[in-house]
Amino acid sequence: MGLEQKLADMGIVTTTLEAAVNWGRTNAMWPLTFGLACCAIEMMSAQASNYDLSRFGMEINRPSPRQADLLIVSGRLSRKMAPVVRRLYDQMSDPKYVISMGDCASTGGVFNNYAIVPGVDEIIPVDVYVAGCPPRPEALIDGIIMLHEKVKREKLSGNQQNEPLRVGFDEARAPVKS
Repeated sequence: MGLEQKLADMGIVTTTLEAAVNWGRTNAMWPLTFGLACCAIEMMSAQASNYDLSRFGMEINRPSPRQADLLIVSGRLSRKMAPVVRRLYDQMSDPKYVISMGDCASTGGVFNNYAIVPGVDEIIPVDVYVAGCPPRPEALIDGIIMLHEKVKREKLSGNQQNEPLRVGFDEARAPVKS
């Protein structure tokens, strides 16, 4: 029983190449194993059975940057670790995406000293910011869904939307841009 016999009554399926490629990118996104602090525990619990990131095509976290296309930076980033993060990001294949998970990764958190980088976006470009200290697994999943929506809107021509997305960000408390 071949595919032709099973799909004979379904008619013709049409789509664009861009939609098919972006569908494949969203449903086979492989994250890199990279936890820096307490947010990594929440990232691990999002991978466990209660939240199960496998429904999004993220069966396992990859140990090598050459196998991954998503870097989830979870926790505070020290100045000593910043070159390592940059090297891992550079070794990832294109297209590559970054989620900054937690207040420490996004803004430096409560650590206002010389040893902590005040935001991962000083080292690498960030696609989605997930707020919280530490953010719940639901917030990380919401950030992943937002990243999937962003990837679905990408063009194959290379013109990408560079505006980062924010999960759990309160517009009313945001600083006013002049």
